[in-house]
Amino acid sequence: MASTNSTVSGLALDRSELEHHLAQDTRHFEQCMFDDEDLSRLDLQGCTFDRCTFGGANLFAAKVARTVWQRCRAGGADFESVDAVDARFDSCDLNNTKWRRAKLASVSYRGCKLTGASFEEVAHLGLMFEESLLVGADLRGFSFKKATLKELDFSDAYLAGCDFRESVFEGGSLRNATLKLAKFQGADLRGTDIEGLKLSDAAVFKGAVISHAQAASFLRALDFVVI
Repeated sequence: MASTNSTVSGLALDRSELEHHLAQDTRHFEQCMFDDEDLSRLDLQGCTFDRCTFGGANLFAAKVARTVWQRCRAGGADFESVDAVDARFDSCDLNNTKWRRAKLASVSYRGCKLTGASFEEVAHLGLMFEESLLVGADLRGFSFKKATLKELDFSDAYLAGCDFRESVFEGGSLRNATLKLAKFQGADLRGTDIEGLKLSDAAVFKGAVISHAQAASFLRALDFVVI
């Protein structure tokens, strides 16, 4: 497939070829392949990537502010230290991606697969997840205070120290998540799956709102007979 002045479509691009297109002020890439490429420190601000692949790519410290990623596949890609302020990820496969020390203010992830993703030490003011898989993800210390969490699967996620105070869970799961020192005061958990809670988790949920069915399930897990 070919390219136009405004769009590059269907090409496998290496770093130098991408730099050439960027120098021509091309900012729209469709069905392009960047798998395993070293794209570290590139200035990709304002670009749109539609159905592109970045499997295993290195985007260390790249500038991806205001970018749009639509139905892209980037499993195992390294986004460490990227500046992604105001970026948008829609229906992307971002399994096992690394975001350590990234700037993620006002970033949105909608309908994304983030299983096993690592978000250590990120700046995330205004970041939003919606209808996304965060199974086994490392989100230690995140603040979701007063947020509405829509269909987020935190199963087996590392949520130590997270702030969920006054948040509302609409669907999703906290099944078997690590919740050490997390805060749930005033959180509404009635719409989420909290199976697999242990007695050691009970204090974490002090002040949270759960349903009668959830309470009964928790007690049964502790071998109480609920009648």
